[in-house]
Amino acid sequence: MSADPTLTVRPIAAPAEARGNRLPVIDAARSAALLAMASYHTLWDLGYLRLTAENYAVTPGGHLAAEMIAGSFLVLVGVGLVLMNGRGIRPRPTLLRLARVGGAALLVTLGTWITFPDAYVFFGILHCIAVSSVLGLAFLFLPVPITALTAALVLAAPHVVQAAFLDAPVLFFLGLGSTMPRTNDYVPLFPWFGLVLSGIVLGRIGLPRLARSRLGAWSPRSSLARAATFAGRHSLVVYLIHQPLLLAALTGLVTVTGANPRAGLRAFRADYVTICTRTGGETPLCRIAARCTSDALLREDLFREDGRPFSPPERLRAQALSQGCYATLESAAHAPR
Repeated sequence: MSADPTLTVRPIAAPAEARGNRLPVIDAARSAALLAMASYHTLWDLGYLRLTAENYAVTPGGHLAAEMIAGSFLVLVGVGLVLMNGRGIRPRPTLLRLARVGGAALLVTLGTWITFPDAYVFFGILHCIAVSSVLGLAFLFLPVPITALTAALVLAAPHVVQAAFLDAPVLFFLGLGSTMPRTNDYVPLFPWFGLVLSGIVLGRIGLPRLARSRLGAWSPRSSLARAATFAGRHSLVVYLIHQPLLLAALTGLVTVTGANPRAGLRAFRADYVTICTRTGGETPLCRIAARCTSDALLREDLFREDGRPFSPPERLRAQALSQGCYATLESAAHAPR
């Protein structure tokens, strides 16, 4: 029986997993999201450890990729709620799952508070999943149009709700303030709970059909497919262990290869332009001088990508290179034609 899209309130038909089976295609989808997440975290780690010229994970394209990956996980959370509770709330597995996810979220908070105290994760994706998994239970049995409307409202809320009291740090988990907290992973309820609700809508409408389809009957046969579905079934464990392993491996790599000699170059040039214009320099000349200075520092092995301080002679030489670049450019710009 397909999901009921009318305004009546009744339990939906139980898909395969709610009857004690699983849909391997859903596990494979989780695995694909895990692979995308691990790829993004690898990119972030490379930048953080200065193995790449800049941290491409924090560029606009990187932010977009991170949001798409997080969104895919949260949609799958909604689908998973439908799979687990198709005929009604199953208290024991629901509570066990909540305990695992909530406990993992606390571990992430503790671990990042120790390693990144200035940007620890207080409400990241696991925190959002834990809270959304509780809030989403009621929507499993409300009419589908009401759940869809609520999803739209939650997704739109950050763009329309504005109130000064929502900037209080204790309310950061809502995501409705104008202040962006300093944290390495921030997935507030608004708008992200809207994607969980979207997954519930998708699950209630699509899972009964999927379970009867050829795709729903797919079974992994190759080693790669079996590994993918295994990872999807144990996505929480994969999530918790992959980043420490990546950081350990890449930290070992950077101790052997050293940092990328051009790491931090873009940030240096941006800071140079800011200081140059503040002290009266002309913006176009400051931009050219920033590139000239950074190139000169690289040639003389004076560019400090790791933030190490200059010795007094090195400092004098770096200042001379900077002043020389700007003076040459200024003279050329104001020379009579």
